[in-house]
Amino acid sequence: MKEPARTLVPVLGDQLSFDLSSLAGMSTKDTVVLMMEVRDETTYVRHHKKKIAYILSAMRHHAKALVEAGWSVDYVRLDDPDNTGSFTGEIARALARHDPARIVVTEPGEWRVAAMIESWQTLFGLPVEIRADSRFLCSHREFEDWAAGRRELTMEFFYRQMRRKTGLLLDGDKPAGGRWNFDKDNREAADADLFMPRPLRFEPDAITREVLVLVAQRFADHPGSLEGFDYAVTAADAQRQADSFFANALPDFGRYEDAMLLGERFLWHSILSPYLNSGLLDPLDLCRRAEAEFRAGRAPINSVEGYIRQILGWREYVRGIYWREGPDYVDRNFLDHRSNLPEWFWTGETRMQCLREAIGQTLATGHAHHIQRLMVVGNFALLAGCDPKQVHEWYLQVYVDAYEWVELPNTLGMSQFGDGGLLGSKPYVASGAYINRMSDYCGACSYNVKERVGSEACPFNALYWHFLERHRDKLGQNHRLAMAYRNWDRQDRDSRDALLEQARTFLAGCSQTQAGQS
Repeated sequence: MKEPARTLVPVLGDQLSFDLSSLAGMSTKDTVVLMMEVRDETTYVRHHKKKIAYILSAMRHHAKALVEAGWSVDYVRLDDPDNTGSFTGEIARALARHDPARIVVTEPGEWRVAAMIESWQTLFGLPVEIRADSRFLCSHREFEDWAAGRRELTMEFFYRQMRRKTGLLLDGDKPAGGRWNFDKDNREAADADLFMPRPLRFEPDAITREVLVLVAQRFADHPGSLEGFDYAVTAADAQRQADSFFANALPDFGRYEDAMLLGERFLWHSILSPYLNSGLLDPLDLCRRAEAEFRAGRAPINSVEGYIRQILGWREYVRGIYWREGPDYVDRNFLDHRSNLPEWFWTGETRMQCLREAIGQTLATGHAHHIQRLMVVGNFALLAGCDPKQVHEWYLQVYVDAYEWVELPNTLGMSQFGDGGLLGSKPYVASGAYINRMSDYCGACSYNVKERVGSEACPFNALYWHFLERHRDKLGQNHRLAMAYRNWDRQDRDSRDALLEQARTFLAGCSQTQAGQS
């Protein structure tokens, strides 16, 4: 008869790390690691097929690595006929199999899962220890202490505190390069370049191929395509992708960080966020490696500082906001936007080339970089008055790196201004001129970016002014929009009326069918 395990350690699909706090101090002899593929987690929104495939394959590979390292792993597959479909149901079955004395688990990343875990001690009548997630560099208490008493939770000041805490990019007590932030140096447009670095591609192995068949069969109605699946699914391959980024792309990452080019899905971006958010890569290690490239003279300060700011600053900051603001954050809608997403958000079939490019790429790969997400897709959704909760759910569905703790504040807060300015001091809105400046999309578009009214006018142009006018009561006193409102007010009445009518006509013509809604 199998000896009772003293401790059951559930490991979730975004906790694929050997340095997990729940494993710290545990003995491989009297611990059972429980990993669960469950229906609830694959369907609470209609996740992109590649996202499901990535997570399941990475989980299976991580379980294999744990076994090779000497851990006892109880792995529940999605197609197990006895699978209950939920974490709580699988915990109940595991307790019957192993009769542990306690459960030890690393805190989850989402409110929804936290509520489940917090119920287990009462439900099952045995101790449940929930440990802090030490993979993050700022604890919940530390973020609360930083935020306490502040009128504005400005990310830049949080970021500087994290720099001081870690010592990253500091020369003594001064920032390397003489400035904390080099963002102004990171806004160059790019030209097509035959020598542009390319991320590594990973051919699916037997484990991944099996997962791809499973996903194709069970999630055929989910968005996206499985074709060309080439994500890393092991820590070793994720490290190889990181090696490639630091050697080949980091030097020019900064200057072209906001650029967009037709047909170029990756440019100089790292493509490491899926591995970072699921646990295959360590955030502090990536930051230290980036700093080492600067110290060795192989990458400039603007690229390295910009990269570190995304991880050490923004990533830690949005996690702090997510847990501080609570589970009702998802329902905030400061601008009272109620429109449904257009149907083409699930097909990419629109005459607007920038949206066709960003959404088409997203559906094909599960990836788009931050400017495509913020200043193309998010910009349109905000200008069009789309319901921010719907926008959030779409982003959560379609991006491989999207987990609610990181995606929700970025989407509802920063992109859609649903929190009224908690994350961003102004809405991130722009006319077609911005997209034209930062990309070559407009030259291939059936609309004319320089036209403001008429059947060939770029929709972003009229939508921009329409947005400002209809929200003047809430945004008119925002000092960062003062110049925009002055420019609007200087236009003659006929021009303004024509722009408003142009926007209304376009919005009326947008399909309001919420195709693909979960």
